[in-house]
Amino acid sequence: MIDYKGKVALVTGAGSGIGRALAQALVARGAKVVCADINEEGVHATAASLGAQAMPIVCDMADHEVAATLIHDAGTWQGHLDLVCSNAGIGLNRRLIKQQLDDAAERLFEVNLFSNLRMAQAYARWMEATGGRGRLMITGSENSLSVPAAVKGNGLGLYGATKHGVLVMAEWMKLEFEAGNIPVQVLMPGAVYTALIEKHLPDPSKAPPGLGLIMPDRCAEIALKGMDLDLFYIPTHAHLADDMQPRVQGVKDALKALGLT
Repeated sequence: MIDYKGKVALVTGAGSGIGRALAQALVARGAKVVCADINEEGVHATAASLGAQAMPIVCDMADHEVAATLIHDAGTWQGHLDLVCSNAGIGLNRRLIKQQLDDAAERLFEVNLFSNLRMAQAYARWMEATGGRGRLMITGSENSLSVPAAVKGNGLGLYGATKHGVLVMAEWMKLEFEAGNIPVQVLMPGAVYTALIEKHLPDPSKAPPGLGLIMPDRCAEIALKGMDLDLFYIPTHAHLADDMQPRVQGVKDALKALGLT
């Protein structure tokens, strides 16, 4: 089990949901946490609930300059930065056939995908300059792996593309950082009761059983256990493996049909 006592973590998207739960879980295990979010009220509420162990920062992860500033501010707060949870994300529900490549689509990719790259680059530069050792956990999704059965028809094609991109990017980061001082891990939540789900499902008790809805604190518990075990893939639901099988079988069937087996 990782000893977080005296360590400093930066959590983006900490104003609510998984980010808030991660911040709370880390503080419970002795860490000090820099809480970042575009939601000013939410991030201040998170930090206030954690007292002197937390520092709030209001920022927009779509801003190209934010990552470097966040890493600097978090690293200089206590003189070190031991963990970055690059967790901020937004949703978009629209069928691809009707999706325009507008500001909303561009923002989706900036926040869900490219901000993680900028965070990783800024963190790597910080560690190179300070000679420290850290850890980076990026939040992907069950949509990183497949088209989950429970959300088919929900118009998550572009959102899924950003989260699949997160996984592939993190896999390459893992290889590139292998000899470095920043282990990379990817959290892949299934259905977690966050603001993205709450607006469609005000009462979590009415969630369809097939959704497998869990609360943010359970997600954070799994995330920290995954970090303790030094896992690269940190899934939160057993069905993620099952949801991948149509793709795996489809490739096998294609290989057989093409005479390549």
